[in-house]
Amino acid sequence: MEKDDLCFNNNIKNLPAGHPAEIIRDLQFRTEIRDEDPEAVREIVFSSGFFSEEEVRIAAGLVSERLIRGEKSGYHFLFAEYGGKTIGYTCYGRIPGTACSFDLYWIAVNNDHRRIGVGRMLIEKTERLISSMGGCRVYIETSSRSMYDSTRTFYKKYDYRQEAVLQNFYTRGDDKIIFVKALS
Repeated sequence: MEKDDLCFNNNIKNLPAGHPAEIIRDLQFRTEIRDEDPEAVREIVFSSGFFSEEEVRIAAGLVSERLIRGEKSGYHFLFAEYGGKTIGYTCYGRIPGTACSFDLYWIAVNNDHRRIGVGRMLIEKTERLISSMGGCRVYIETSSRSMYDSTRTFYKKYDYRQEAVLQNFYTRGDDKIIFVKALS
């Protein structure tokens, strides 16, 4: 595990336990997969209240697939931990048949730790990991439903631009919105 080199601030001291700045200060990251990760991901994704039971199973299933197949699965993960508990994660992978394009399949933070900077740290660190793997573009897809307004705002804040809209993709009236970002 390592401290995030972009956001770690040694000057933040003597904060009460659970204070947002204390959480960010003490946040640790790892890329190795552990046996307990499918359940941790299930809890994180479920806590958001955004996803169906099927989507929660899919998110946890990708971690299980990585545990079983290793790198051959094509799925890579970054986990954010605070106080020994996994509180957020990303799942990403190279898009087969492309030279340097990656999908960011999942980014999620436990609802109790949202809006304090964990998502920002995850996306920035994930982009660096993708770059280190030769990635040049990152694609993200999300729903057009209003409950995802904050999600789309988050992506735009980190310089993802809307590339495409697939009408009625998920169901009638629920479009798939595809965002992209070129990495430098």
